[in-house]
Amino acid sequence: MPADTTDAGDGETTTEDNGDAGIRPDALVASVIPAWLPRAYLLAAATVAGIVVTFWALTRLQGLLTVLVVSLFLAFAIEPAVNWLAARGWKRGAATGAVFAIVTVVLVGFVWTMGELVVDQVSSLIGNLPHDIQSVVTWINDTFHTELSVTDITDRTSEISSKLQAWALDLADDVWGIGTTALGVLFQGLGVLLFTFYFAADGPRFRNAVCSLLPPQRQLHVLRAWDIAVEKTGGYLYSRALLAACSALAHYAAMRVLGIPSAFALALWVGVVSQFIPTVGTYLAGALPVVVALAHNPRSALWILGFIVVYQQFENYVLQPRITATTLDMHPAVAFGAVLAGAALFGATGALLAIPVTATAQAFLSAYVRRYDVQTPPEASK
Repeated sequence: MPADTTDAGDGETTTEDNGDAGIRPDALVASVIPAWLPRAYLLAAATVAGIVVTFWALTRLQGLLTVLVVSLFLAFAIEPAVNWLAARGWKRGAATGAVFAIVTVVLVGFVWTMGELVVDQVSSLIGNLPHDIQSVVTWINDTFHTELSVTDITDRTSEISSKLQAWALDLADDVWGIGTTALGVLFQGLGVLLFTFYFAADGPRFRNAVCSLLPPQRQLHVLRAWDIAVEKTGGYLYSRALLAACSALAHYAAMRVLGIPSAFALALWVGVVSQFIPTVGTYLAGALPVVVALAHNPRSALWILGFIVVYQQFENYVLQPRITATTLDMHPAVAFGAVLAGAALFGATGALLAIPVTATAQAFLSAYVRRYDVQTPPEASK
């Protein structure tokens, strides 16, 4: 580059280098900003936009995803029965339909029986209400030396009845909202049944379609995880069904001996609710027989309460370990924590699916996680 010569004023000359004078502005900016920086900005913006769109889509599709997850685990639960029928010459569609029919008959029978129980008990309570009120008032006066009268109790009951009637009228005004909610629940239930049928009937084909997208090495892991999920979910369902049958038979015999009305329906309620509703199912199951017995004979209520407590201990320490030893070997504390975590994350659906999901994860980890023997320090062995 040529240099410019200038006079400094005292006879000396200085030379200025104008080497940057001919550089264009865009070339100067390019030399300051690295070439990869704009691409990095674009990549970061695209990543953030993708995350936002993904969360937005998951929020909108939350109901559908819940239906798919529930359907998948229900298909896991019935797939062992479908496979058993398919191995004996049944087509998978017909086998799935037969299992669906059996489950439907059981559920309809349970709901029908409980409906008759509710109608009978409500009618009985209404018919015996005056006599029961008189008996309770007499017992309170004799025990606590009070001077209550049936008229006072009737007045209070009328006030409560008026409040309940007003609440019912307010609830009836919101018929549209209730109908919309019921319709949404109905559609979700139909969606669960439809997806469950397809997942169970086309189980092998669906499994092959998923694994065909993966390399051979990962296909082995996915197939193993799939088999473990089917085994644990089906084992959970069948072990709970067996425990429910044992509980129903034991409580039916006890209620027949004690003379508690509607013994079969109450025993069926105790067996199903105590086994298939996590954490609080035992308390809900035992509360109804005690209340029904209390309305007829308080002494029978105490006896059935004692039987429920004793049988629960027998089930927890003798019966359940033997039945679930080969199907769902899980520590009670782990199961309780899994139910709480599932309920906190996904509500009632998460609570119901928490135990089979945790059992599947536990079995899968135990198959791939290596364990070592614990070395005892020399001073601790003395």
